[in-house]
Amino acid sequence: MHDYILSCCSPVDLTQEKLDSMDVRLIYSDYTLDGVPFKDDLGKTMSSKAFYDRIRKGEVGTTTLINTADFVEYFTKLFETENKDVLHVTLSSGLSGTFEAALAAVDLMKERFPERRLFIVDSRGASSGFGFLMQALADLRDEGKTIDELYDWALKNRLRVQHLFCSTTLTYYMRGGRISPAAGRIGNLLGICPVMRMDHPGHLAVYSRVRTKKRALRALVDQMEELADDGASYSGRVFISHSDCLEDAESVRVQIKERFKNIKGEIEMYNIGAIIGCHAGPGTVAVFFFGKER
Repeated sequence: MHDYILSCCSPVDLTQEKLDSMDVRLIYSDYTLDGVPFKDDLGKTMSSKAFYDRIRKGEVGTTTLINTADFVEYFTKLFETENKDVLHVTLSSGLSGTFEAALAAVDLMKERFPERRLFIVDSRGASSGFGFLMQALADLRDEGKTIDELYDWALKNRLRVQHLFCSTTLTYYMRGGRISPAAGRIGNLLGICPVMRMDHPGHLAVYSRVRTKKRALRALVDQMEELADDGASYSGRVFISHSDCLEDAESVRVQIKERFKNIKGEIEMYNIGAIIGCHAGPGTVAVFFFGKER
């Protein structure tokens, strides 16, 4: 048992089994499909395959912010049932107002539980990159880091978690208003795939535009070599996530294993969950690892 609680939000895009093995608590986000509400419960209510099939059929997904009242209820339950301090990590403030909502709960919790401490960290990350940070924090906690030490480490190292994404279709970026319909149609006709990174404030930014899916997937591996600690000699963990395009993700996994011989353990692969998936749609592959500070 640990003497404090490590916690996060559901767009961490890991499995429940993985989070349980890491002893990490979770608060769920919400989303809707064509106005019908669902809980982002890591595929329990709706599988990743079913979710993306509905998106492909034209259903429109929207996401709902975890508000301050939700956080107060969640933290209250943790404090009452486990009576421990809490370090909670949120989805990037560059993508959501969740961090601000969680931060607003801190003073309220101090009034109700003056003997307990609550730390809030903006991950500046998303999807399994957010999950990658949680893995690192869980490892350090297990090594004996105090909650204060873990909080300081998170703030100093969160921008070292590199996020590389590519999308094999522009359709859903058009639908979400991220690119114009005209540019999207032309891009799809030409087979252009945007390659994206998470920037310093935690926004998703297009880094380059590559023609053909095969080249875009290879570009992820090329950029990993450019950005990873020690380049091709990188010896840390690697996570991959994808939005219902397992074959593309597997192609990237094989290329990474061929180029990076010293990776720690097996490359872990996860589904991009509904919160990120509402905006990205199917056809996105992402790679996460430790590297140069963004």
